[in-house]
Formats: sequence, C-alpha cells, structure tokens
Amino acid sequence: MSEKKQKAKYRQNEKVIENRELNIWEALIPVFALVAMLAYNVYVFGDDALSGSNQFILLLGGAVAAMVGFFNKVSYKQMIAEVAENVKSTTGALLILLMVGALSGTWLVSGIIPAMIYYGLQILNPTIFLAACVIICAIISIATGSSWTTAATVGIALIGIGEALGISLGMTAGAVLSGAYFGDKMSPLSDTTNLAPAMAGGDLFSHIKYMAWTTIPTVSITLIVFIILGFTINTSGVADTDAILGTIDSAFNVNGWLFIVPIVVIFLIVKKTPPLAALLIGTLLGGVFALIFQPEIVSKLGGGEQLNFETGYKGMLNAITVETSIATDNPELNDLFSAKGMKGMLGTIWLIICAMVFGGIMDGIGALQRITKSLLSMAKTTFGLFASTVGSCLALNVTASDQYLALVVPGKMFSKAYKERGLAPENLSRTLEDSGTVTSVLVPWNTCGAYHSGVLGVSVGEYFFYAIFNWLSPFMTLLFAAFKIKIKQLVTPTTA
Repeated sequence: MSEKKQKAKYRQNEKVIENRELNIWEALIPVFALVAMLAYNVYVFGDDALSGSNQFILLLGGAVAAMVGFFNKVSYKQMIAEVAENVKSTTGALLILLMVGALSGTWLVSGIIPAMIYYGLQILNPTIFLAACVIICAIISIATGSSWTTAATVGIALIGIGEALGISLGMTAGAVLSGAYFGDKMSPLSDTTNLAPAMAGGDLFSHIKYMAWTTIPTVSITLIVFIILGFTINTSGVADTDAILGTIDSAFNVNGWLFIVPIVVIFLIVKKTPPLAALLIGTLLGGVFALIFQPEIVSKLGGGEQLNFETGYKGMLNAITVETSIATDNPELNDLFSAKGMKGMLGTIWLIICAMVFGGIMDGIGALQRITKSLLSMAKTTFGLFASTVGSCLALNVTASDQYLALVVPGKMFSKAYKERGLAPENLSRTLEDSGTVTSVLVPWNTCGAYHSGVLGVSVGEYFFYAIFNWLSPFMTLLFAAFKIKIKQLVTPTTA
C-alpha cells in the first residue's frame, strides 16, 4: 500500500455507474456468497486458509459478482476496467510489501532485530510490556504517520521481544496494532487522516482535534486493559532471560551502533521521505551493517567460510530475497531468528490482488454504491445517520477489502446527508476514521489485515480480540452519537 499515493488515485476513481441500478438483494448476493464460501473454507483449512484457498475464494466471489453484473447488462469491459483501477491503486502496496520482506531479512542478518530484542529484554518485563507496546507504537506512528511502517520496523522487534518473554503473539500483535493505529489516526502526516476530512468537506486540524474526543477515551481504555493483562499473564516455563541474552550475545555481535539504521529510517519518514524509498534505504543500510558487524553470518549464508565479494554478495541477496534462519543453541530463538525475505511476502501480495479483483467487480457493477445507499435510507435520526455511516464503513472493509474505499465511498455518499441534518463535516470525518480506518486491520482479506498479518507473522484470528483500540473505536463513536456528546452543528444549517 503506497499510503501517500492512494488518496489521489481514489479521488480520481469517482466514476458514476451508468448501468441499471441494482436492487439491494442483487447487490448483496456476492457478499452473502463470499462470506459463506470463506466461512466454509476457513472451517476446512483453518490457519492454512490464507495459504492460497482464501485467495481463490475471493476470485470465486468476484465471479459471482460478475454474473450479477452480466444479468444487469454491465459489460465485461467495464468490470475489468474497475478491477484494473483497483489493482493499479495497490502498486505501491505491493512494492512496500516486497521491501518490508527485504528489510526484515537484512535487519535480522545485521543483528538489528536481535539487538532490539537483546536490549528490550533488559528494559521491558511482562508486567509493563503490553502497555509499553501501545505507547511505543503510538509515538512512532504519530511521528511517521504510518501504521504500516511502525508494524514493519518497531512492531517486528516487539513481536520478537514478546515471544522471548513468553507472551502470547496475539496479545503482542494486538497491542502493537492498537498503538500503531492510534498514532496513524491522530497524525497529520497520515494519508487516511488527510483523506477523511477531504471526503467530508472539512479541515485537517479541526478533524484531528474533533477526533480526540472519541480517540483519547478509546486508547485510555485500551491501556487500562493491557495494564490489567500485564498483571495476570502467566509466563512460567519461559527460558531464563540470562540464558536467552547469552545465546543472542554468542550468535551476534550486539552493540548500540546497530540502532543507527532504524533511527535513520524513522528520521527519513518523519522528514516525509516516501515510505518505499525509506524502506529501501533501511534495507541497504542493514546490508552494509551486516557486512561490517556480522561477517561470519553473511559468509555462511553465501555458502563460504570466509567473507569475500562473492560470499558477501550471495549472502546478502539470500537474506533479502528468500527465507533466512540463524541457528543458535536455543530452539525458541531458532524460530525467532528467521526471516522470509521478499519471497515470504508473495502470499500476502497474492491475497491483496485477489481482494482487489473482488472489490473492483463489486464497484464496477454498482453493488458498493447500492449497499451504501440502502444504509443511508435507513437513517431516520441523527443516531441512525451515524450508525449507517459506521455500518457502511464496516461493510466496505469486508466487501471492498480496502480501507481507502471504506473512507471514500461513504464519505461521498453521506456528506450531503450530514449537511442536510445541520451537522458539521467533522462529525462525518471522525466517524469515517473511527469505523473505516481502524477496523480494516480486523478483516483477513482486507489489504491492511493481510499486510499486518503477513508482516507480524500473526494471523488476524490470533490478534483480533487483543486489537482492543481497533474494534472498540466504532462503539465509542456510536456511544457519543447516542448521547449527543460533542456532535458539532453547522453555524448555518443547509437544506437541500
């Protein structure tokens, strides 16, 4: 996902479907079919469903949508054009995923990730670890404006530390994503934070200020829950920390100089360097540091006993492109010190492409617009309007498989209705973020769910419950709407 490029692309992709309008049941046929097929497929394959079968099910869902389209005189050319537009919009996402795989390989081989784990084990203990994950990721994500970059850098290291501490991977991933999406949501550098007010017709900083009313209570509850969990988790049976530290120290040349690389990457992104360029620089710097600080590891990966140009070149290319493992005398660390390289991202890329095919056909036949229109028609009260917006965003995250469409389509459809009710655009933009941006990571076939699951190595099912901030946010925005808390009115209500 090219987070800084897709906003403009989705703005351009605001076509009006010219075919006969579907009725709501026709629009929902592909959704029901997809949900039923995915449910059965996950039942049969379990955790292996994302290895390929879910991808094919998404294509079958697209085929069902296409049949609905043909029945309603939508041309094959029109559907394929929408699919092409959708897939094109994910070009940056696919490249970033490949670069994340490359970065994880060089950061492992160079000792950067082991160093983070080494020092993190000495600073963080199970009691404060989960809450600290939320805070650390929130700070990084606010600074970078990117939940994706936060997960791909600090998030990976925290997953490693949590695993070494004996903490559930799902808990750690949930804490990482809660903090990352809080920061992404509140950062003026975030593309979704800019996109939401643009769709609603509001102002960026007014949007951020107004979002704080629902976001601060939500993240506060999230922190309290993780603090309580920290006092209750059982880490008995975990290998002694001293033994783990000794193993890391013997396998890698661990020192503070290695932190130069992640600091440089974070600095570049804060300075608004495109994420793809920053990750590429981080990958190359990781490779240089690997040659300097871990020559023995690089030479072994290159198939030689001593480091020379050939073994160094081959070792680094292997770390970047294919699966890499660093053997130690600790079985737990052997699993931890492995990276999949660019090859390991291909399954996630496959999933995103298939999701975009389904979403593109649904958009091409007019189903997405029809579903949103039906939700809007049910909004008879102010609370109903907010609830319809939330439902629309959630439905689009599931059906269109992309958070940007979950902001753009409802934003376009509901902006007039909010104005007619005398509601300021901040109400809509806040609701879009509270329900569209943060819940995207909770859907396995959504681009965000697929990305974070692939990068962190934790399935959506494992972290869903613990991504407290993400699933609590829609409830918080509905609570504020129900009790009419901070519902900003237009100075001069308009009537259509």
